[in-house]
Formats: sequence, structure tokens, C-alpha cells
Amino acid sequence: MSKEFSELATGEHPESNKPRFPPYSSPTSAVSAEETRILTEYIQQKNLFHVIRRDESRRKTLLLKQFFKMKRHQQVSIISSINQNETITTVGNVATIGRDFVMVTDLKKRTWIPYEAIDSATIPFGFPTYSTPHQHHIYDNQLQQKLVLRFGETVAAKDALVRQFFEETLHTNLSTWNGVWIEVNTVECSFFGKLKGASKTECVLQRMSSEHQIPLSEIRFITTIGSVSLWKRFGKQVFTACSHRIKGWRA
Repeated sequence: MSKEFSELATGEHPESNKPRFPPYSSPTSAVSAEETRILTEYIQQKNLFHVIRRDESRRKTLLLKQFFKMKRHQQVSIISSINQNETITTVGNVATIGRDFVMVTDLKKRTWIPYEAIDSATIPFGFPTYSTPHQHHIYDNQLQQKLVLRFGETVAAKDALVRQFFEETLHTNLSTWNGVWIEVNTVECSFFGKLKGASKTECVLQRMSSEHQIPLSEIRFITTIGSVSLWKRFGKQVFTACSHRIKGWRA
């Protein structure tokens, strides 16, 4: 009897090391799958507003984070402030939802925006409120079983799963993009260069032989720079430098 129970519980044949059938956990709810999903979302939203009422200082971050999670891989429109009199609108697909930032993408670039810099976020007019799962589905027939039985090993093997289950901070996410050319916009000005590294307090850009340390608290948004735009920027710098030299010679 004990051998039969062991076989049913683990899915392994007592005389073989190979499983006869894949073991699964027990059902998560006594009701149907669709009712469980609806109830889970309702409980999460109720808990969210309970937390907000207890701590108003977390309202903006928690609401933005929940909104972007609901619109993962969908197109959103984000209005963020550069300074008191200037705002910018960014439209793109939600790619990464972090603890203190969101990253959106389009066909040309990636954009990182801290929650503190966001004034509002919504869906562009005319776009559906549902996603297309075939565009972002992780094809793995045994994924659910792996997550139940070997969660840490399974999640650590795929960056997409790491970002889905664990909320990265801005500096942690930027550290994975070292060597990429980016433009960093702050309240006062903008810098562009190759990302050398990021810490809890600043990110470091390198251009030629110079480096810029930019405090993370001053960053309003960050965008990647394509090769064409990069050559245009360097060409403009060379042209400006040559113009100044010619003016100096004439003087």
C-alpha cells in the first residue's frame, strides 16, 4: 500500500527513477478557473485600495504599478513632467514594470520613466483594452509544472520570468544594459553617452574620454539611441567644433 501511495503522490515508479506521469499540485480553488481568476483580481484590487487608504504616500506608485501590470505588452500613453512648465508624452508598449520605474518600447527605442516623473498614464484613443497573447506568450508546455515544482530554477533561467515575478529597481535594470548608448534627460539638461554602470544613487555615462555621473533622483526619462541618430549627433558635434575653429582663425 505504501508503494502505491508513493507512486500516486510523486508520479514515479518505485522500481524506476523516471516518472511515469508528471506530478501536479492540488487545485488552487474549489470553484471554476474563470471564477477563481475574477475573484483573485477583485481581491487584489480591494487590497490595493486598503493599502492606499492606510498610507497615502504610496498612492501614486502603487496605482501606476497596478495600471501597467494590467496593460503589460499593450500600448499606453504616458505624460511625464520635465519641469514645472514642460511635459512630454511617450507612447509605447509596456515592456518592464519595476519597483520605481516603467520601461516602454516602440519600433525605434526603449524608454525608462521613473514613477515620480509621471503625471498620468492612459490608453491611446482608438486602441483596444485587451492584449494579444500570441505576441508575448512563453511557449513551454511544462511551464506550469516547472513553476510549481522548481520555481527558483525555472524563473532564474529566463529574464522574462525574472522581470515578471520580481520587481527590479531602476538602477538594477540599467545595469543589465551596460554598453548601450542612451540619452538621459534631467530637469535642467540632457546627456548622451554609453552607459558604463548604475548604482543606487547615480548612473554613469561615458563619451570619448569623459564621464558624467547623473543622480538617479534628477532623471526624468531615459531613451536608447539608434545607430543613425548616434551618427547624426556626432556629426553635429564635429560640424559645430569645426565652425568654432574657423571663426577663431578668422578673428
